[in-house]
Amino acid sequence: MARFPNKQAWRWTVVGVAAAVAILVVGALTGHIRRDDPDHVDCAKEKCIALTFDDGPGPYTKRLLQILQDNDATATFFLIGNKVAADPEGAKSIAEAGMEVGSHTWEHPNMTTIPPEEIPAQFSRANDAIEQATGQRPKLVRTAGGLINDQVLAEARKQGLADVNWDVIPFDWANDANLAATRFMLMTQIKPNSVVLFHDTYSSTVDLVYQFIPVLKANGYHLVTVSHMLGELEPGSSYGSRENGPPVPPAEALKDIPPADIPSLPNTPSPAPMPNFPITDIPGANSGGPNNGA
Repeated sequence: MARFPNKQAWRWTVVGVAAAVAILVVGALTGHIRRDDPDHVDCAKEKCIALTFDDGPGPYTKRLLQILQDNDATATFFLIGNKVAADPEGAKSIAEAGMEVGSHTWEHPNMTTIPPEEIPAQFSRANDAIEQATGQRPKLVRTAGGLINDQVLAEARKQGLADVNWDVIPFDWANDANLAATRFMLMTQIKPNSVVLFHDTYSSTVDLVYQFIPVLKANGYHLVTVSHMLGELEPGSSYGSRENGPPVPPAEALKDIPPADIPSLPNTPSPAPMPNFPITDIPGANSGGPNNGA
């Protein structure tokens, strides 16, 4: 016959469990026990980084979302409007994964050289498509190549959009499968509160993110959205630049991790990068632009 614990032992067990729960509750409330949940990170006190992904949705977005979720990470996706219209489920999956969605305009043109009368529709059509697919109307926009001028910013302000460029550009679209080159740029440029430009239209970029997140975490970084890190930005304002910072190591250079701690890539080779969705509204143009999607 099974023996039940005596009353005194049982009483002490209950007391111990209650004490442990109290410690967890008090620790969480006072900040002594921190959650890794990006929604609960104070970027004024802890190291944060905002990874951003342009030109989607694409065929590798789903895998990227899984990687981010597996690492309790969030990110910001700047979506091309005509791609969202062609793949609304892809855009919806980004929002449902808890990521922030922003606009990358309707067709990814050079916003500073198109006829001025076409500027409003590049914002509004993208916003309409993204809102219809995700239920969220973007508050952030990134123009193709980060190209912006006063006229474009004035229209962004009218449509409730803040312009966001970047602090770190690792040239993932130019390096493509040369992960070492892209990785070098990240190791030497990233510092707390950096906004990093990536493109999830490249399988190699997703591979890089998969292997680089452990480096960021080992250096104490929390991966959050642009709005979480920077706060609400004023419509018509412009954050960041089109360039990297000075070509010198940042004040808190990243420390690498042992090769054994870097996860190996899947056994199946990644497919080749997908061409960007062709533009139909601007003859002869492509949503990647001359540099294939900066």
